This record gives sequence, structure tokens and C-alpha cells, in this order.
Amino acid sequence: MYNQKSAKTDKNQSLALWPGRIFKTIVFLIPFLVQAQYPSAVEAVLKKSGTNRPELEKALAYSDKTGDPYKIKAMQFLIANMDIHSSSDYYWEDSANNKIAYNELDYADFEQSRNAFATVKQQNPGLKAKPVVYKDIETIKGDYLINNLEKAFTSWHTSPLKTTSFEDFCEYILPYRVSVEPVQNWRPAYTGKFKWVSNQITEKGLNSALQYVKDDYDSWFVNNWKEKRTEPLPRLGSLQLLFRKQGACSDIASMSVFTMRSQGIPAAVNIIPFWATATEGHYTNTFFDENKQMLNCDYGTKDFRQNLVREPAKVIRLTYSKNPETLASFEDMGNIPKGFLQQQNYIDVTNDFWETTDVKCPLYVDANPSKIVYATTFNGLAWRPFWWGKTANNETVFTKLCRRTVIIPQYYSNGKMIPAGAPVVIGNTTTKVLQPDLTQTKEVTIAEKEKYLKFKLGITYQLLYWDNKWIMLGKQTVNSPITEMKFERAPKNALFLFVASDSRGLERPFIIEDNGERFWF
Repeated sequence: MYNQKSAKTDKNQSLALWPGRIFKTIVFLIPFLVQAQYPSAVEAVLKKSGTNRPELEKALAYSDKTGDPYKIKAMQFLIANMDIHSSSDYYWEDSANNKIAYNELDYADFEQSRNAFATVKQQNPGLKAKPVVYKDIETIKGDYLINNLEKAFTSWHTSPLKTTSFEDFCEYILPYRVSVEPVQNWRPAYTGKFKWVSNQITEKGLNSALQYVKDDYDSWFVNNWKEKRTEPLPRLGSLQLLFRKQGACSDIASMSVFTMRSQGIPAAVNIIPFWATATEGHYTNTFFDENKQMLNCDYGTKDFRQNLVREPAKVIRLTYSKNPETLASFEDMGNIPKGFLQQQNYIDVTNDFWETTDVKCPLYVDANPSKIVYATTFNGLAWRPFWWGKTANNETVFTKLCRRTVIIPQYYSNGKMIPAGAPVVIGNTTTKVLQPDLTQTKEVTIAEKEKYLKFKLGITYQLLYWDNKWIMLGKQTVNSPITEMKFERAPKNALFLFVASDSRGLERPFIIEDNGERFWF
């Protein structure tokens, strides 16, 4: 039987529970309400940060509390783009895989640190370096981001340049890192050490002050680019640069960015992944003056200059932010060859340094394993991928390629490059496809050339031509002094390579004109 009194009591009890339920609901919703205040790009990174999320939220909360819309946007900019950044570092392990406590920066100078490490090696037989990658979103602390933010804004506001936009500030002054170097607290050290740079800029202007920076570096920093670093450390950390006082051109370019950003000058690193007409690559810098004009500098050379002296395969400028037009922004990493193409934070600035053109390349009809094809340049006796294009109707277009160079379009599959077409010579106004004509051959003469080729006794020389691989046309050994070699049945319209048995990997491909003249790339 229905009990009205009991029902009323149950109703009162139910109503009494509502405040608690409402409280629990609000508590449950708080995280979602908090998360909703961030832009979607920021929230996407926070979701990836795992246990480090509170540190990133601490930095965001701090910028919010300042009430400064620029600081709020700046912190959001850093975190929204943080998920693509990491540090390539290492530590030392003994033979039992135990981590050894050693930090070179704990010593007064680099010499003392090396002496101390010699003792560590003696005490720990079998010592080995252990490479490690630290993702920024998992390791960067809130206090570090907060301090970086405040010091970056101070350098911006006190900069001798008063016209730097907020957008350029975010991209080229605010970032706490340059590349994949270990993250260190660099701003205080660089701000103090290079305060004189601001004074020089104020007195003489940025363009004139750059030469003084070059002279200063030359007085205490050694460019040891010929020495290969044995430790697994692609880039020295900001404080390691000041501590070791030596490094390669890549390290010098990074140091220049730290130097200029500490003084509120927009600065960036330009990477030449490969020279198109020489071996290896290079690193340079670009700074932006009070008129927002680019000042290109090469601190890694003996003579300070602002122009390149040879054709680059590409010149890319590192940014902190993601560029949606990069290949890695939409293509699976496993389908991209190792190198800068796997990054999302760069822009193509090749045409700021050299005459470029867009190149249409025909592709083989029966070889299409991918929708992406790569432009490759000959460097170090191998074809190196440096740019990409999409395939359509058995052809592709590579954008902003340097004139007076030669490329081969290739696919990338299962970790290997596969020829996708014949070599293409990029001329000043036209392009030429080099498909060797085996029905038309002739005798060619390879003669000595000052600074390029000198025949040596006891050395064997091979002449090769490209037809989806290097094919040997002939080889000869120097048994007596000679100044030239002759080879028969050389196909017309071919790309050639002349390689010595004592090669150092510096040989360049060339074509032979109808008049017998060689044109080298």
C-alpha cells in the first residue's frame, strides 16, 4: 500500500542529496571547463604531454595572470608548437649499463672537464655514451617557460630595434631553442656577455655591427668543422658553446641566434642540407633589421660575407612554429627519407640566395610506388634527397630549384631510393632530360684541368655514365706520366662521372658537349 509519509520522506532525502550531486558534477566538469579556455592547438599539445601537463598549464596560468594579451598569446604560441621539438642528448654508462654522474658544465673550464672525464673513464672500464631524446612536451618545466617568456619580452622591449613585430618576436626572439640542442638556461649568460652588441647596433646600425660580432667570435671561438664529434650530440647546447669555445658551422649558427635573440634581434638559422655543385652542406644566419630587411651572414667562413659562392640544393630557414606546407605535416614519417624533410618547422628561402625556377620532371611510366617523388642531388658520391613533389600524369614539379644544377627524381620505398626518371639539367631558361642514347656514341677525351684533375701514377680512373645506376664505360691505370685519357663508345646525352681509385668523395658529375667540352655540376 502506498505510504504518503514515506514517499514525502524519500523526496526530502532526495532533495537533500542534490547539493552534493551538484558539487560532484561541478568538480567533474572543472577540468573540461579549464581545458576549454585554451585554443584547440594548445589543447591538442596538452593532451600529448602526459604527466608533464601540470607544468605546461602552470606556464599558461602565469601568462593569463599577467593580463598582458601579448604574453598570453606568446605562451600559447610556444606550447602550441612544442610537440614537434625535442633534445638530442646523451649520458655515460658503465659496462653494467649504470648511469655515470658527469656533467662537463660542473667544472671551471673545458680543459678541467676533460681532465675530470679522463679520470671517470679510468675508474669505469667499458664506459660508453648512451644517446637519448627528450621530448619538450614531456620534460620542459613551467618555471623555465615563465623565465624564458619574461626575459624574451625584456629583450624585445629594450632592443635597439624598435620595429620588430609581435609575429617576428614570437618566431625569432621568443623561442627557448634553435634546433635539437639540449635545452639550457641561456638567456642570462648571453644577455650579459653580448650586451656590447646592443651598444654597437645603437651606434652603428645592425648591418655594421654584424662585422664586430664576427671579429669577436674569431677572437675566442674555434671553428673545428673538420673534426667529427665522437659523442652522439648533433648540436651543442647554448651554454656548452660558451664553455667549450669550439664547434662546427652548425654550432656557430646556433650561437649566433642565441647571441642576437638575447639582445632582442630577430635571428634564424639557414640550413643548406647539401651543396648542389660541391660536397657536404653548410649553415648560415639571417637577422632582420629595423626595416625588417634580411641580413644574411656566414659566420662559419674565414671571410665575413652575405652571399653564397656556389649553388645550394636548397636553403631552408628553421622556424619554431609548424609550417603546414611541409611534407612532414601530412605525410607519414616512415615514407620520408631521414633529414630535414622529416621536420615541420622550416620555410624554403632558396630564392633569397640564388636564382631558382620551378622544374617539371617527366617520370617513368612503369615505376610509381608513391604519390611523392624526391629531387636528389649528387653529393659525396651519392644521390641525396633534398626536396619533394607530388606525382600526376607521370610527371612532377619541384619548386624553387637552383639553376645550373642537375637532379634525379627518385621514389623512396622501404628505406631505399628508386630512380623515378632520368637526370634533369636545370639551365638558365630551359631544362634538359639526360637519357643516354646508346645508338649514338663517340670517343671522348678526359684531360687534366688545373685545380680539378691531376693524373697520378699508380691510380686507376673510371669513366661512368648514368642509366638508372652508374655504369662503367671503361677504366685505365696510370703507369706513366700522362695528361689525358681517351674512352670509346661514350653515349650522347648522358650524365658522366670520372672517379679515381683514391677518391675522397669529391668528384662531380658532368656532361660532354658536342664540341667535346665538359660542363661540371
